[in-house]
Amino acid sequence: MAPQDRSAPSDGSPPPGGDSAGAGPGRSPGGLRRLAARLGFGRDWELIPAAVLIGLAMSGVTLAFILPIHWVEERFHHVDAVAMWWLVVLLPAGGGLAAGLVTRLVRSPSEAPGVSVDKVIWSIHRRRSEVPLVTGVRKWLAATATIGSGGSAGAEGPIVIIGSAIGSSIGRRMRAGSNSTATLLGCGAAAGIASVFNAPIAGVFFTMEILLRDFSLRTFTPIVIAAVISAAVTQGVLGTDAIFESGADLVVNAFTWQEIPNYLMLGLLCGSMAPAVTRTLFGVIDGAGRLRMPAILKPALGGLLVGLLGLGWLLLRPSGHGTPAEGLPGFMGNGYPVVRDLLTPGFYQLEGAAADRGSDTIAGLLILLVLLAVLKALATCITIGSGGSGGVFAPALFLGAAVGGVFGTIVNGIALFPAASPAHYALVGMAAMVAAMMHAPLTAMLMVYEITRTYEVILPLMLAAVFATIVSRLWSPDSVYTVTLRRLGLRIGSMSDLTIMRRVRVDEMPLAAPVFVHPEESADRLLELSERLSVSDFVVTDPEDRYLGLVTQDDLKEALVYREAIPLLQVHELMRDDLPVLHPEDTLDVAIDKFSRTEVGALVVLQEPGSRVVRGLLSRARLMASYHDALEGDA
Repeated sequence: MAPQDRSAPSDGSPPPGGDSAGAGPGRSPGGLRRLAARLGFGRDWELIPAAVLIGLAMSGVTLAFILPIHWVEERFHHVDAVAMWWLVVLLPAGGGLAAGLVTRLVRSPSEAPGVSVDKVIWSIHRRRSEVPLVTGVRKWLAATATIGSGGSAGAEGPIVIIGSAIGSSIGRRMRAGSNSTATLLGCGAAAGIASVFNAPIAGVFFTMEILLRDFSLRTFTPIVIAAVISAAVTQGVLGTDAIFESGADLVVNAFTWQEIPNYLMLGLLCGSMAPAVTRTLFGVIDGAGRLRMPAILKPALGGLLVGLLGLGWLLLRPSGHGTPAEGLPGFMGNGYPVVRDLLTPGFYQLEGAAADRGSDTIAGLLILLVLLAVLKALATCITIGSGGSGGVFAPALFLGAAVGGVFGTIVNGIALFPAASPAHYALVGMAAMVAAMMHAPLTAMLMVYEITRTYEVILPLMLAAVFATIVSRLWSPDSVYTVTLRRLGLRIGSMSDLTIMRRVRVDEMPLAAPVFVHPEESADRLLELSERLSVSDFVVTDPEDRYLGLVTQDDLKEALVYREAIPLLQVHELMRDDLPVLHPEDTLDVAIDKFSRTEVGALVVLQEPGSRVVRGLLSRARLMASYHDALEGDA
């Protein structure tokens, strides 16, 4: 059968609903449209009112999420001491079982891989920012069960997923393109963080530094609007107090230049510990995955183990902090009461509060703090690693405060360099540990500043956070949010370039029409087609038009060295069947990675994964042109 010249659809037009089509129907008023254009929104002016809507919605959602958890935590302080001996074991196990049931019953057909915030990052880079609403509902219910029952986890991971799901759903309902949907997803995440921690600035930078990695004005503006509105409404209900309001005695003589070596050492300590905690967490995750038991029971087993740690604490503590009459042990739950203690200078005075806690010597105080840090790390790894739902931000604050308290107590005792109160080091340690675990020093600095309202220690806080991040990255290239992503082949690198590359898909690039040949044809046929059609790459297919391989320009050039042998050669002798192929949903960074493994000028684009139907050819030149166009559009 004579071969035919056929071409796949390759008009290069953007898909329906793409950004070039606008974010929705209708036209804005002239003034608003011109203002939006100046801010870089163009026809996407709807992002601004959508950000207002998301901010209002997230304030109500956040209140509905955190108030029941706070109510349950308050009830623990009124539980009978005898009953607490049972509750400390049974309650976390029951919460884990409830979380397992929710995870099993409330299922999403397109669940992203990951543990917490990494689910959102994966969705942004690999699923065009699609986070199903049911994912947010499931995270809400499972996190309430986990944290409310004493599981060691924080609220930031769940609220980021909840907010992302709401923002993503609104973006998809508006028929926004992938860029606009990612921005609205970020609005939901920032609004949630802003309301949970009463920290709108940190919410904005958490979203832009960790999730989107995009600081363009077009992205920044709606995210700020959503975070401010959500925080303002939440403050109207809960008040404006910071979570860890610092007393006046903490800010006196907060920092002198002679203390710089101390804070560098604290950054080194936190930067070295954070990767160890992250490795332990994912070691528990891997171990739980290998357990031969129903997945629904694994969070319950984790809760039981955390409860046994709590029981051991109650049995071994001689008196004071953590006894049954005072509720659950301090390392369980979000741990905020202990963090507040660690930020109080009087906690470290042996003749005062520390003596009341059974720590009337420096050694006793150090043992207490080390035990709290170790148990918090273990409880967090077990809770989240076994399948419990929650974030690592609150545990990181706890660990940083405990490590800072230990370090501050030691440097005060040694007096090698001038040293402030251990409470100062506890506060700085919080920022250093968060920065080291998340590889996000800017977010850590702003978050700790906003939740403590203590500006006087901002200089050592900045120094320790940056140094801790550097040390942590030397130990491990991955943060707690990127371990799973690296395992899945998604590398999180620099900001703008990778942001662009991961939002442009192959099906948005212009494809060249393929020229098809069959394996049994003569190489003379390739020369004829090359001269007539001015093409240099040929797609080899079987009789059913299924892809077999590619004859590249270099293959043809090599054959031409022995031109007299051309009539004797067949296509299958020149064909390469070991080349990677592309798919429409592959993003630009995936395409570049596949091109980097070869030296060919073009790769075949198949219709879909698992299919051998050819859609077109993508050349290196067209790939780089698409990247350049995306850069121009982002400017």
